[in-house]
Amino acid sequence: MLAVGLLLPKTREGLQGTLGGRERHPIAWAWFLALVASSGSLYFSEGVGFVPCSLCWYQRIAMYPLVLVLGAGMLSGDGGVWRFALPLPVVGLVISVYHIVVQHQPTLDLVPCGSGPPCSGRYVAVFGFVTIPVMAGAAFLLIMMLLLTLRTVQRSERAT
Repeated sequence: MLAVGLLLPKTREGLQGTLGGRERHPIAWAWFLALVASSGSLYFSEGVGFVPCSLCWYQRIAMYPLVLVLGAGMLSGDGGVWRFALPLPVVGLVISVYHIVVQHQPTLDLVPCGSGPPCSGRYVAVFGFVTIPVMAGAAFLLIMMLLLTLRTVQRSERAT
């Protein structure tokens, strides 16, 4: 429904009405997703003892600041936080997709990992295909969709 709301012009006006002045909600959901993803990555590395590969570190670099940026936007009620936050999940999603590709086809690794675990390794494989980069990619995608929803609402407010 969120993707349909962003793509269909008729729904854009309805999206603003649906949120009804509750623009903090997409920020809060995006913040919650970033918090859960960051906590999960810390649990996997510090609690379970999985050593992150280079690509995992780059994904963390994109995810961890989202907790602070979105938290500040949520507390201040500033819907314009999407401008500062949106580049992070976009970059993180690109890295996640590349990491997934490397896990399935290790020969496509452009820059071999340095010292540490290989980027093609899989610590977790829920249902046989949901690996840590898949989980991170899903979080980045959802956060990106929520921020684009917020952008759509703000632009429709300016148009009226």
